[in-house]
Parts: sequence; C-alpha cells; structure tokens
Amino acid sequence: MEKTTDVLLLTTNSSEKQETVCIFGTGDFGRSLGLEMLQCGYSIVFGSRNPQMSSLLPNGAEVLSYSEAAQKSDIIIIAIHREHYDFLTELTEVLNGKILVDVSNNLKIKQYPQSNAEYLAQLVPGAHMVKAFNTISAWALQSRALDASRQAIAKKESPFSTSTAWLSDSYIAMGMLGFFLFVLLGITSLPSVSNMVNWREFRFVQSKLGYLTLILCTAHTLVYGGKRFLSPSSLVWYLPSAYVIALIIPCTVLVIKFILILPCIDKTLTRIRKGWERNPKFSESALNGKSDI
Repeated sequence: MEKTTDVLLLTTNSSEKQETVCIFGTGDFGRSLGLEMLQCGYSIVFGSRNPQMSSLLPNGAEVLSYSEAAQKSDIIIIAIHREHYDFLTELTEVLNGKILVDVSNNLKIKQYPQSNAEYLAQLVPGAHMVKAFNTISAWALQSRALDASRQAIAKKESPFSTSTAWLSDSYIAMGMLGFFLFVLLGITSLPSVSNMVNWREFRFVQSKLGYLTLILCTAHTLVYGGKRFLSPSSLVWYLPSAYVIALIIPCTVLVIKFILILPCIDKTLTRIRKGWERNPKFSESALNGKSDI
C-alpha cells in the first residue's frame, strides 16, 4: 500500500488552478520540492521508473511512468542523479520543446568534463535547459524555518547609530591599545632593556603606563559586558559571569589608586616620601640619643 503524507493546500488568489509541473525522481529532493509546490497551488505529477513502488509522496501528487508524466506537463524538473540520465534518450520525442530544469550538483569540482546541464542538452537537444534549485537542500525545504537557512527579520537601523556603534568601536580600540601597552610593559621588564634606561624612565613606564594599561583593559571588559553586568537575566544560577569576577581585583586596585591620587591624600603621601614626620622633636631627640621620658 502506498504511503502518503497529508498536505495543507494554501488558498490562492486566483480561482483557476495553476499549471501542472512534472518532477522526474521520487527521492528526498523531488518529494520535498513537490510538497512545496503543492502547497503553492501547483498540480504535481511525479515520473518514476517504478510508479507502483514509490512511497512517502505528498498527498495529491500523481505518480506515473516517465513517458506518461512528461506528456502532462511542459515543465519537467530533473531530480535524479547524472548516472541515470541515459533513459532520457528514449524520451527525445516526448521532451522535444519542453523545459527541463536541472537541479543536480556533482560531488566533486570538475568531476566531469561537462556540466550536468550541458550533458542533458546533448542527450535531449530539442529541449530547453534551465538550471535552478541547486543552491538549496532537501533538508532546508523540509524543515523551513527550523533550519539554519531561515530568514532573519530585517532590523532597519542606521549604520551610524550613536547609541550602539560607539560601543563596538570603543571595545576594539581599547582592546588593541591596551594589548599594545601590555606588550610594551613586558618588553621593558626584560633585563637587557631595563638596564639601558634610567630609573626615571623605568618608573614612568612601569607606573604611569602600567596604570594606563590596567585602565584600558578594564574598560575593554566593561564595554564588552555593557548592560549585562547588572542584568538578572544574564546571571546563571545567580552567579556572575567569569569576566565579571575577573574585574573584581583590577577595579579594586583602580578605586584605591583613585583615592590615593586625591590632592588631599597625595600631598601628604608625597611629603612622607620626602622624609616628613608628624613629630619632628621626637625624631631629633631619637637621633641624638635622648628621650623626653
């Protein structure tokens, strides 16, 4: 008993039924393409070498022999392998003046000296050859939107939108600059390089450029996270992401450094580095070996 699959035929705007399309081949691609065309309102007739053994065909499609199927349509889709094209020479008179649509692809590049369409044109010189449907698979036809080739909804956004474009540009720019300074710090840490610079130059590179590198790399990660840092939907098991945890130490260092460079604190620290003491009398007596006690 022949197996069939039910198809929900789509209504068409025209009351007249559309033309009949013939498909040679009842394989995966032929069945998938026939199903789609049936849903578009076309009348489908399949051509098979064994019409009685053909199964899993769409409900509403007719299965006949190659010769009988070709006589019912002027458009014939060839959905069979190149190795089985030889039978077409027996249908030369039937296929004369008809449109043959080649949907095949070879397994290898330059597998044959001629393309499949050229080979078909030689076998049936009286037919009109067309190449189509060879850039889509049977799986894509069957799965439709579930496949990776589904169409995405077009978002009409200006490519120069200031709300989002600057984030990606800043993310890339800070990452590249931070990486460059990080490499520079590593190079100046080499003994062969550090011995060639004086202490002031070495301190500038390791201190000033070091904090600048830390700021750029931290900002690079902050821009990457964006709004996801405080978004509950981005938390898995109510735990922050790895890049959020990685920011704890650098952010803490930067906050402490920002506090230390405040004028009221930096001034005092600078005086301490220069030798200032809170109780100079006590320091003088200690140096003279005397005590106030």
